[in-house]
Amino acid sequence: MNSLNTLNNVRIVLCATSHPGNIGSAARAMKTMGFQNFYLVTPQHYPDPQATALAAGATDVLDNAIVTSTLSEALVGCALAIGLSARKRNLSHEIVTPRIAAQQGLQIAQTQQIALVFGTEMSGLSNSELDCCQLLAMIPANPEYSSLNLAMAVQVMCYEMRMQALELADQEIDAPGGNRDEGPGGIELANNEDLERFYTHLEETLLHIGYLNPAAPKKLFERLRRLYARARLEKEEVNLLRGILTLSVTPKKHTKY
Repeated sequence: MNSLNTLNNVRIVLCATSHPGNIGSAARAMKTMGFQNFYLVTPQHYPDPQATALAAGATDVLDNAIVTSTLSEALVGCALAIGLSARKRNLSHEIVTPRIAAQQGLQIAQTQQIALVFGTEMSGLSNSELDCCQLLAMIPANPEYSSLNLAMAVQVMCYEMRMQALELADQEIDAPGGNRDEGPGGIELANNEDLERFYTHLEETLLHIGYLNPAAPKKLFERLRRLYARARLEKEEVNLLRGILTLSVTPKKHTKY
């Protein structure tokens, strides 16, 4: 795949956006950098005339936005979700700069869908939304005034992704037909649906064997989700783990030789 075409495998996802102007401005930021896949999770006002006005010619991106009721729906088919945060969290996610996030994301986007996920204007992404992400990116803004408008944050991330794609495209020109790696070693990563099915299976199994407290399973299980998120599980690895979970509940006898 041509490196600039990898941008077609990148989704911009806005969660619970409260101001319609930010939706329009984000669409404009996307189009200037060559992005078109726009997802809106429970926007408070959409469609809206203010969004259309601030899209300023990017109404095609705005009009084709896909509205979902959950973040998981917006991430269907994605092998990597990069969550954006304006502040450090007491979480175990790997935290990288936008440039590093772009490098890692574009590598996967050569063969699979990825997403950049942005939270609401007031509080950003919730911890439960971050649990749907495998990587956390933070824009290194002025620590004394790190408040960044939502559309500006979208612009920064789209710019970094485009610059990475252009750099890869230059490498293709310099070495046509070379041996540049396609994706993460050509390995298919587990997508969002694979992971969510695995997490459901894992939670059910841990409850069944008594490892999780059924009255309060959430906190410990969130840590388990983040552990596996850092591993960037391959599709075959998820199948392997689910096989282990199945046998742990219904063990089979093995013949001794």
